[in-house]
Amino acid sequence: MFVFCHTGTKMTCCGLLTAKKEPVPLKSVEVELQVRDHVATVVSTLNYENKEDKPLEAVFVFPLPGDAAVCHFSATIGQTQIVAEVKEKQQAREEYDDALSSGQQAFLLEESDQSPDIFSLSVGSLPPGESASIRLEYVTELAVQADDGLRFCLPAVLNPRYQPQGSEGASVQVTSVPASLVPYSLSFSARVSSPRPVSKVESNCSLDPLQYLNTEQTQATVKLAAGHKFDRDVEVLIYYKDAHQPTAVVEAGQASAKPGSLMGDPIVMLSLYPEFPQDVMSSLASCGEFVFLLDRSGSMDDHMNNSKRDQTRIGSARVFIMLSFLSSLQDTLLLLLKSLPMGCYFNIYSFGSGYEHIFPKSVEYSQTTMEEALKTVERMGADLGGTEILKPLQHIYSQPCIPNQPRQVFVFTDGEVWNTKEIISLVKKNSGSHRCFSFGIGEGASSALINGLAKEGGGHAQFITGADRMQPKVMQMLRFALQPAVVDISVTWDLPKGVSVTVLSPPITALFQGQRSLVYAQLSGQAAEGCVTVKYSLAGHPSQNQLHFSLTPAQDTGLTVHRLAARTLIRSLDMEERESRGEQDGGMKKKVVELSVQSGVSSAFTAFIAVNKGDGEAIQGPLVRRNVPTPSYFTFTLALIFSSESCSPKQPPRDPLLQVVSLQKASGCWELDPALAAALGKTSEEVENTKPASVNQEVWATILALIWLHGFKMDAQEEWELLAMKAASWLRCELHIICCLPTFSLLC
Repeated sequence: MFVFCHTGTKMTCCGLLTAKKEPVPLKSVEVELQVRDHVATVVSTLNYENKEDKPLEAVFVFPLPGDAAVCHFSATIGQTQIVAEVKEKQQAREEYDDALSSGQQAFLLEESDQSPDIFSLSVGSLPPGESASIRLEYVTELAVQADDGLRFCLPAVLNPRYQPQGSEGASVQVTSVPASLVPYSLSFSARVSSPRPVSKVESNCSLDPLQYLNTEQTQATVKLAAGHKFDRDVEVLIYYKDAHQPTAVVEAGQASAKPGSLMGDPIVMLSLYPEFPQDVMSSLASCGEFVFLLDRSGSMDDHMNNSKRDQTRIGSARVFIMLSFLSSLQDTLLLLLKSLPMGCYFNIYSFGSGYEHIFPKSVEYSQTTMEEALKTVERMGADLGGTEILKPLQHIYSQPCIPNQPRQVFVFTDGEVWNTKEIISLVKKNSGSHRCFSFGIGEGASSALINGLAKEGGGHAQFITGADRMQPKVMQMLRFALQPAVVDISVTWDLPKGVSVTVLSPPITALFQGQRSLVYAQLSGQAAEGCVTVKYSLAGHPSQNQLHFSLTPAQDTGLTVHRLAARTLIRSLDMEERESRGEQDGGMKKKVVELSVQSGVSSAFTAFIAVNKGDGEAIQGPLVRRNVPTPSYFTFTLALIFSSESCSPKQPPRDPLLQVVSLQKASGCWELDPALAAALGKTSEEVENTKPASVNQEVWATILALIWLHGFKMDAQEEWELLAMKAASWLRCELHIICCLPTFSLLC
């Protein structure tokens, strides 16, 4: 069992547990997922048992979704249940230490100071032979995926987070074991309810069949198949019919809370899906500065080197997967570069402990610059050390923007960073000069980093794990980047007299066709119906969307919406506190603590503390500390994608689609040559002899390539659609009038 920690500027193996293989206290994890439309409540139960002959302190560092709000924490020892309270973090730590010094049982749950998706749970003074059950509850929004599925991810993997030398603050230390040796099991069940029918539920793990609870199919349950080891992220995708319909959920306030407070008043959650005019969307932008930032950190090289000493940890199957991911990223970059419009500018950065860029500054897109970029990408390896994304971002933002070329930044990373909040603050500071699109690659990618980059950068986020195809998700993001920027966004409320609204969400800074925006607001007063209008300007065309909704609170919804609204406001205040760097004399921090305590929602400045005072008898014996391991899962990370080590398995033959794409010129055309003929599955004579005399070779080659794409690769249309549009545009310029072209039976 390996314990990874941070020393200097890289992660090293700093210790082994003894050969006695002392028992791990965490025995099982039980998770219940309750989905209501676009949000979810997650209840996790962690069962501990101390089989040692000494009192035990167990420390379990684990990930949660980056936008989750922990809202309940309790412990059951025997017949006694202790419900934790939210207190200021330092006060909670002192109470925990005092309890352990007095021989009392204590439990402490706190969020990392540097990254909101990392929590540590300390179970203190668990007597010999004693069992404890920890109940943890959190609420979270469900992200919309490229195929309109709502994504829930239960993270299992917490990769060691890279911390640069000289950085302030304590690093996150993680005990890791091979996935096959994780000593605790997972049971998982989900209940889904929505105003719309549930069409299907999918997962990267084996599920029992979906069970509908009513004839309308608006409620359903599903369970993880028996025998699952918690050795990977559990990803669940939920699909509704008519998913793009805007909705509003009004939730009643807490009866015991003070009227006029956030928890005492009703809260409305709006799910907005803007529909842009078709005539505007039919023409994509033909300009822009596209900056691609690729993670080349070498953390996985350390993993690979360790695995050489233990061949059971990574075999030929994983090497084959490594090759598949390497090929996938290269193919994705090929599609991206081939799909860029003529007249734009681009550059490619890569980073680890340091960073590199292909060009000193962004260059105009041409055949020469495109070829140079593709050749450089092919030579890249995971050889740049740790994961320092801050410095390349600072360099990108220091470059002057190119007039009339909107900057679009694409970030590909496994997210193993330590200074998440600092990075997100930098992106927000520069949000007026660019849009940021982020991709989380592999198991354990930090959702706080990936979602935070996109949210503060006015872009969109995607996660790519397991058997996901990277290309469709990345190409959808390029389509978003090519959409005209939406400006002058405003949300206005039309409410009856006597009803007022306080918006809790930050202003909407980005809108994309068919993508959801969530808005939380606090209501006061009573009425039957309200209306909200979203106004914006798109490519010089003013537009608006309206939603009429009932102001009557829904029944039996709990406080999920209230807690998510509190979390949204806490994150906004936390960001303001970091930006002010203490200039406000701790005023923002005080507000965050007050709101966190009032709502019972976790924050960076508070922690959950529970102490079992019992009968006052102290627990006897020296306290032993145990770190509970998380899976060390090497298969899907960027360093594997970029690994330059030679491997025995041969790569599969290249997809014919990519062979055709690789031959396209930057202008959008193809050349009529033997390479194209072979990619189309024909001989040179077959493609040349059918060419009409009046059509030149490049035009004919481009026509053949487009016919082949539409005839044989419609199942992958979202991957080649943009480069085909560029080819069609080139053809229109070359052919002012296309008369009667012959029937192209050649490719049928």
